[in-house]
Amino acid sequence: MLDRRQIVRGLGISALATLAADKVWAADAIKPDDASVLLVIDVQNCFLPGGSLAVKDGEQVVPVINRIAKAFTNVVMTQDWHTPAHISFASTHSGKRPFEVIDLAYGKQVLWPDHCVQGTDGAALSKDLAIPQAELVIRKGYHNDVDSYSAFTEADGKTTTGLAAYLKAHGITSVFVAGLATDFCVAWTALDARKAGFTTFVVEDACRGIDTQGSLAKAWADMAEAGVKRIQSADIAA
Repeated sequence: MLDRRQIVRGLGISALATLAADKVWAADAIKPDDASVLLVIDVQNCFLPGGSLAVKDGEQVVPVINRIAKAFTNVVMTQDWHTPAHISFASTHSGKRPFEVIDLAYGKQVLWPDHCVQGTDGAALSKDLAIPQAELVIRKGYHNDVDSYSAFTEADGKTTTGLAAYLKAHGITSVFVAGLATDFCVAWTALDARKAGFTTFVVEDACRGIDTQGSLAKAWADMAEAGVKRIQSADIAA
């Protein structure tokens, strides 16, 4: 049977272990600083329940994004902002249906239902987003003849939005990406952030994917290969 001294000693060891674990957690937690930015990708009505291209459980990202955004001084949001009869819409191509893939001058293009048409309610950012400090909204996909998933570069791989230059001018070195959808606009944004030289994180539980034809698994694999760090919202220290 353990005597009192052994019990006290055991309690002391347990307390030290708990303190050590707390220190490890604190060391691992990511504290965004003035050189960090949160990119909130396409949290728009068309991608939310009832929208023309609703992402399953897309509405669940909003409270997560609102919570983590409080840890960031710098926040940039994006909006898909398509012309009517945009080249990425299935309705623009006779006989084609949504989610078919066609070849265009700049490469493979998934055809989508009409969505996020300029000036429509579907293109509006979710009214439930609460990020008053957001300093910039990047609109993308407004060129009629080329799609644009990434917040940095359009689908032709050469037309830029100017975001990389903006962030570098503001001393940003680390980019955190959240929003919709994981396997398209979030992933393309994260990959382009790495190409532009930023340390890049994707906040997994602050995103949701479409996952068509294995696109979600491929997106995570591509991001991992590019050095994108996959984290959870709990990894971000408030």
